[in-house]
Amino acid sequence: MIVVTGATGQLGQLVVEGLLEKVPATEIAVAVRNPAKAAGLAARGVQVRTADYTDPASLAAAFAGADKVLLISSNAVGERVEQHLAVVAAAKHAGVGQLVYTSVLRADTSTLSVAGEHTATEQAIRASGVPFTILRNSWYTENYALPIAQAVESGSYLGSAGEGRVASATRADYADAAVAVLTGDGHLGKVYELAGDADWSFPELAAELTRATGSQVSYQNVPAGQHHEILVGAGVPAGFADVLVGYDRGIAGGQLAGGAGALRTLIGRPTTPLAETVAAILKD
Repeated sequence: MIVVTGATGQLGQLVVEGLLEKVPATEIAVAVRNPAKAAGLAARGVQVRTADYTDPASLAAAFAGADKVLLISSNAVGERVEQHLAVVAAAKHAGVGQLVYTSVLRADTSTLSVAGEHTATEQAIRASGVPFTILRNSWYTENYALPIAQAVESGSYLGSAGEGRVASATRADYADAAVAVLTGDGHLGKVYELAGDADWSFPELAAELTRATGSQVSYQNVPAGQHHEILVGAGVPAGFADVLVGYDRGIAGGQLAGGAGALRTLIGRPTTPLAETVAAILKD
């Protein structure tokens, strides 16, 4: 039995759909906070189990009989370590044979603000003794959907990443990697650094938006302090503005540049090109 946590989220839905192409629905269970959101999966024969990262008892029940568990990292920034530790403990109690975790690219050396919680989770997984596979995902290209829409409307993409590069891939790419690990052999104890085949800079993103729309879009690079002021002035909460500026700082420092090809190898195809994802975002 393969249990997928966060299965009604954007990544989780794609993972479950990929699994359904590989294994019978009766061998898949989803651990979700709101079973009603997974009614469609239940109708297709997938087991739907109620589980919440903040409720250890629910996790223990959700993992009963599980051979493999995919822990899709929580989106509760600042609270994730405690939540993830509850998942790890439940997986150990259930005797899970493989715990797969979605971490962040180069978590152990990254200076990105999100890396600390991922590193702590990875350490807990190793200490638990549960057989594991770590998927260190780079950025999702779809993360830029809202800034892209704003840039096309205003004609300017503003940031403070300079010429920094991002080796992003789509959620579908990362979902396919998770499916490959959950349904394949030889992945125990492995840590995969997953990133897109080709990295890109924000000036290059602006050029792609210009090409795709036929309207001029330029990249406006500003100092980090000014970037923060502009975000707060636009209504972004100061704390979140700190995070966004921090991401650009990390990108400028090469934290998300360059992929080693592990993602392409796992999924058995090239990763989705930036132009293709931009086209899909603009279509939506």
